[in-house]
Amino acid sequence: MDTLELYQDAQREDIPIIALDIPENGSMCVQGDLRCYIGVDYNVLEDEASKRVHLAHELGHCITGSFYNIWAARDVRQKHELRADKWAIERMIPVEALDQAVAEGYTDIWALADYFGVTEEFMRKAVCWHTHGNLDTELYFG
Repeated sequence: MDTLELYQDAQREDIPIIALDIPENGSMCVQGDLRCYIGVDYNVLEDEASKRVHLAHELGHCITGSFYNIWAARDVRQKHELRADKWAIERMIPVEALDQAVAEGYTDIWALADYFGVTEEFMRKAVCWHTHGNLDTELYFG
């Protein structure tokens, strides 16, 4: 999947993407009265893979309605973050595509990340999700 498809997803869902100065985390989304907005700091995100992963994650928040506020408990925040990641994984790396890549010989995390145009961290999450049904990368990748 290329970045353009994510922008098309945002356009189709009527989600504006705004360039912001948010160096703390590189991206964020907020829910307004009638729509979701995504802010991205293109100057902070190191490469195209990081930009793609951040955009997909924020789209995941918007499309799944996974929002929380600054007063939310840690477990509530984690639940919404995981839901956004899962949506992003399903959109960018469907299990069939991962299986095909492995069958073609892409078996190292770095090779899979390069193949799919995502970060290695995101690729580890995708492998965990499709293999173990969770995103606990520390459990499987130490």
